[in-house]
Amino acid sequence: MLRKDSEQALSTEIEVLVPFFDVDSMDVVWHGHYVKYLEIARCALLDEIGHNYTQMKAAGYVWPVIDLQLRYARAARFGQRVIVRAELIEWRNRLKVNYLISDAQTGERMTRASTVQVAVTTQGEMQLLSPRVFTDIVERRLASMAADNHTVSQATAVDAAPMMTDA
Repeated sequence: MLRKDSEQALSTEIEVLVPFFDVDSMDVVWHGHYVKYLEIARCALLDEIGHNYTQMKAAGYVWPVIDLQLRYARAARFGQRVIVRAELIEWRNRLKVNYLISDAQTGERMTRASTVQVAVTTQGEMQLLSPRVFTDIVERRLASMAADNHTVSQATAVDAAPMMTDA
């Protein structure tokens, strides 16, 4: 479920059950498979925003990853359930997503990561700004979520107000 974490961030979470084929001979997830978990979470985030990779390509753009940062704190193991949180923190000039992988049962942090992507036309021309088709969708989504939160806040305030009764 898409969440608005602040005035300028959208996020979602997915759960991954670590499969046997992702672990190495030490029964821990091979370091390269974490990138796959990030990709699954990023795709879920883009789906929820309403402009996924298929829609990006149809609009004339592809978004290659140009930077990837990973910091491992604790290894994931076969059969473990992990939560992968993806948070869109930049979208106007580039697409930057921060990630947190944590144990689903304990909430313990396991891995932090970030990816940076840039828009490239399907003809191969890198863009210095994110395409308006994408930024407009993100901005509308943020505005819509802010309006929803404002409506909820007002309803809560009305519900919490003392009832007036005729004496």
